Parts: sequence; structure tokens; C-alpha cells
Amino acid sequence: MSKFTDYFLSIQERKKGGASRLIHSCPELMDCIQQVGFLPLLNSGIPGYSAEELMAEECRFTRFDDGSWVWPLWEWKSPVITESDCVYGKFFAGKAGFISFEWWPDFFNWRRSQNPKPKEDSIEDIILATLRLNGSMITRELRAACDFTGRNMRSKFDGYVSRLQMGCYIVTEDFVYPTDKHGEKYGFGWSLLTTPERLLGKSACECDRSPEESYQRMVEHLRHLLPDATNNQINKILK
Repeated sequence: MSKFTDYFLSIQERKKGGASRLIHSCPELMDCIQQVGFLPLLNSGIPGYSAEELMAEECRFTRFDDGSWVWPLWEWKSPVITESDCVYGKFFAGKAGFISFEWWPDFFNWRRSQNPKPKEDSIEDIILATLRLNGSMITRELRAACDFTGRNMRSKFDGYVSRLQMGCYIVTEDFVYPTDKHGEKYGFGWSLLTTPERLLGKSACECDRSPEESYQRMVEHLRHLLPDATNNQINKILK
């Protein structure tokens, strides 16, 4: 049995009535990320393998009759990113998730090998140059600075940014929330984007293994972590 099965029981064990270790607090979520290394935020396509599915009932999304809602997992994203040793972004098939500092060099090494540096003066290059010039920017500010302001431009721009995150060129530094007239935060927040080199330093993005060695190391880790996952499911997480 994997040492991680307190968080992820196999499908067979769940059917037998087993219960995974659920998360009740932000510190427990931070601990889980450090243990598992890679943790998608929402449904990953692998049953049980997401922060959302590991939440205790009281920490899941709840909408009230007046239209208001609470979602502790969503609220924890910011402190997890800023206070623990992990990186956050759209890393898993275009969906968001966490990667521990321990595994970031291998992940960065592999993804950069699969996503070459954007060509000079391409849209992706302009987005990166704008972001580097400003250090960090919320998504809508970056979009405006890159002149993606016309009709239907938001979704096109978000597609470019998502691809840059998948290639480990952009990460989320934090979340910025609007406030109401009482100074209270509301809404889902805006991603504050930056580059991993600026956020972590260049040395944290260096790896002494080849990209293929990094990939194999991650595959073996995920097979150990998720014994019921298929090769295709694991490849989808890492591709």
C-alpha cells in the first residue's frame, strides 16, 4: 500500500467501505499538497484525485437561499499560495492545481521541454514581455495592456494565458479581491499573474535531470500515489 493512501484510497477500497482522510482546514490542505506533490484543485478525471474531492463536507461549496455562498476551499487558495511551499496555476490539462516546491523543478523541466520558448513578437511573446516588464498583473490588466479589448477578445486572451501556464511560463502569485462599500471582499477574485522565475527565483526552476528523466520520475511517483489510475490518466496530468 502507498504511504499516501490516507489521502487517496483505491477505488476498490472505497467500495469496501474505506474512508480517505478528509481535509478540514487550510493547514491540512497545505500538508496534503506537500505529501502528494501534485494536486488538481477540481475534478481531474481520476476519481478522488483533487482538492475538492478531499474536502470534508463543511468545506465544500454551499449556496444559501439569498444567493450568497461560502466555499472554504476557494478562500484557502490565496494563503496556500502565499504561505506554503507550492506553486499554483493551470497546469493539469488546462485546469488549475498545486505543485509542491519539491516537485516543481522536474515539472518545470519537463513542461518547458514540451513547450518551446514563444517565437519573438508572437502574441505569447508579447504577453510574457508585458508581464515581465510589470512584474505581476491581474489578468484583466494584462489583457488590456496587450490590447485584447475588443469583442470576444477575453476568451482568446485567456486561451493564450492558459497555454503559457501549461508551459510553466506563467504562474499565479496570489488572488486579488474587489471590496464592497464596507470594505468586505467579495466574488471569486482575480488571478495575480507573474513568471515562475520572478516568483521563485531562477535556481528554483533548475533541474539536474534530463526532461525525460524528470518525466519518468513524476510518472513513477503518480503511479505509486494513484495505483488505480490508468497510464492515459497519468499521462494526461503530466502531458
